[in-house]
Amino acid sequence: MTNPLLTAWVTPFGLPPFQAIRDADFAPAFEAGLAEARAAIAAIADSSAPPSFANTIDALELAEATLDRVSGVFYNLAGADSTEAREALMRDLAPKLSAFSSEVTNNKALFARIDALWQGRKALRLTPEQARVLDLYRQMFVRAGAQLEGDAAARLTEVKSRLAVLGTTFSQNILAEERDWFMELSEADLAGLPEFVVDTARAAGAEKGAAGPVVTLNRSLIVPFLQFSPNRELRRRAYEAWVARGANGNAQDNRGVAAEILALRAERATLLGYGSFADYKLEPEMAKTPAAVRNLLMRVWQPARAKAMADAGVLERMMEAEGIAGPLEPWDWRYYSEKRRHAEHDLDEAALKPYLSLDAMIAAQFDCAARLFHLQFTPLDAPMYHPDVRAWEVSRDGEHIAVFIGDYFARGSKRSGAWCSAMRSQRKLGGVVTPVVVNVCNFAKGTPALLSYDDARTLFHEFGHALHQMLSDVTYGFISGTSVARDFVELPSQLYEHWLEVPEVLQTHARHWKSAEPMPAEMLQRLLAAGTYDQGFATVEFIASAMVDLAFHEGPPPADPMQKQAEVLEALGMPHAIRMRHATPHFAHVFSGDGYSSGYYSYMWSEVMDADAFAAFEEAGDAFDPVTAVKLERFILSAGGSQPAEDLYVQFRGKMPGVDALLKGRGLLDPV
Repeated sequence: MTNPLLTAWVTPFGLPPFQAIRDADFAPAFEAGLAEARAAIAAIADSSAPPSFANTIDALELAEATLDRVSGVFYNLAGADSTEAREALMRDLAPKLSAFSSEVTNNKALFARIDALWQGRKALRLTPEQARVLDLYRQMFVRAGAQLEGDAAARLTEVKSRLAVLGTTFSQNILAEERDWFMELSEADLAGLPEFVVDTARAAGAEKGAAGPVVTLNRSLIVPFLQFSPNRELRRRAYEAWVARGANGNAQDNRGVAAEILALRAERATLLGYGSFADYKLEPEMAKTPAAVRNLLMRVWQPARAKAMADAGVLERMMEAEGIAGPLEPWDWRYYSEKRRHAEHDLDEAALKPYLSLDAMIAAQFDCAARLFHLQFTPLDAPMYHPDVRAWEVSRDGEHIAVFIGDYFARGSKRSGAWCSAMRSQRKLGGVVTPVVVNVCNFAKGTPALLSYDDARTLFHEFGHALHQMLSDVTYGFISGTSVARDFVELPSQLYEHWLEVPEVLQTHARHWKSAEPMPAEMLQRLLAAGTYDQGFATVEFIASAMVDLAFHEGPPPADPMQKQAEVLEALGMPHAIRMRHATPHFAHVFSGDGYSSGYYSYMWSEVMDADAFAAFEEAGDAFDPVTAVKLERFILSAGGSQPAEDLYVQFRGKMPGVDALLKGRGLLDPV
């Protein structure tokens, strides 16, 4: 049979023919893609023609077209709808793709052509975008070890291959832990839980094949359970299982995996001539140095910890008033914090959620994009990879811009969290290619699906990433969309969250799913007034994770990462009732790949900018100010990595911001 991954896709907008693709098609498609790429790269490297931008950089950009196409489909499916065959292939592919990457960057003839172009770049009359792409290509090759020789080059190849294998192992271990664990609930255990939590628990039980309702490790179920269950013992059991992912002494234990990853990263940095992996990793980012990261995090840590400690005292007194002796434990925080929020802000999440249906919030995110960027979203009737998945054509003034795919519901085959990816990235080289962008979330499925306010923020956050991909307008795929500095990539996503806080957006879209009545004005006011509620807790759990990540990578690798984690938290004075947002054995941001290693801080670095960026709209007197929106698209959303991140931001805003905007946005300027 013809492999559908290797034929022309005669589908709407060139979407993958999901219904025709079988798991068995992927391995031969990868082999064909690798063979094609190797041949194309050999032709570039071995050419007798003098190097030119066209026959070297342009050719490299197109050399892996088939491999990119197959990878775009496979890795999206492997993360969002895993099967045993896909997991096995991921394990098989990790060393193969790493070896191929090393082949390319270790190709001395190829690097010589790139370096010759770079050395003579002033005479090439390149466009600004071409000059930037050439800089980034050379930087990528150098940082991958292109200038190493002999044993050092061979060892770096081995290190990178092993890291690829370990990152895949780490991810699959977490997925297995989350898929396998659940806690059965009796009818009595449901007492005190809102209807939406009960419904979600029953649906989860049906999915797991249990006799009744269950709690799983999915955030959209376990967090509301921790918020509302009055049964302290059940909260403890659920919480401890949640934070113990990857550390249960079984075949999925990630502690040894993490230790080996850290040792190999340190060796990689040494081979490349850096003092630490953090020095290596941060060099191309906005922060540049570990010291700059630490300075930002510690400036925010002190007011955040002070606020969290004050809040902990209030919650512990609430607990003791119920006759429960302290201390306040981590499995108590969300329960008593929810009670306090209800008392102080008259906000009841069970009463709030009916106004935040998933469909209404999707309409809200689309409406904001229409008002800001004149985008239209038309439902697309095309086969997807799972019955729950939806798709829309994105257009502007009749011109096709992108396809947007939304995969919103939790299931056992999907890894946890929320993310944005591109099955196909935008570029113009070799013909206009429009993007296919995917948002993946893990919301609890219901009829209808009802979101918490945090869920709605997640929806807007991931859609901000999607806009960064969909509005990309560059020639070279190498710098398309989110191909920017790691501590800049979260700016569009975190910035887009602000539009959920615009009163007119919720006035229009937050409607009761049954009656279609708008959210009562007083409820809306209370919701917005509580915007900074519990930010001491949220900030402390985040910074603790970021500081542990930094400590792991800025010095010698710890033989025992768990001991190092404990030492960092003790030095910080971590409040007893708060734990890291992501403990080491399930810290996928840091250990499932190099993406956020030494880079978890980047959410907060970007937050400094997103608070300041939204202030530009506030200063214009209109959250949808058209002039500011045009600048935002031109300098941030469409520019990709065509210029250094700081240059793009300064062109948008005039200058780089200080940390005060972040502290104000989190309600931490005047800690209690």
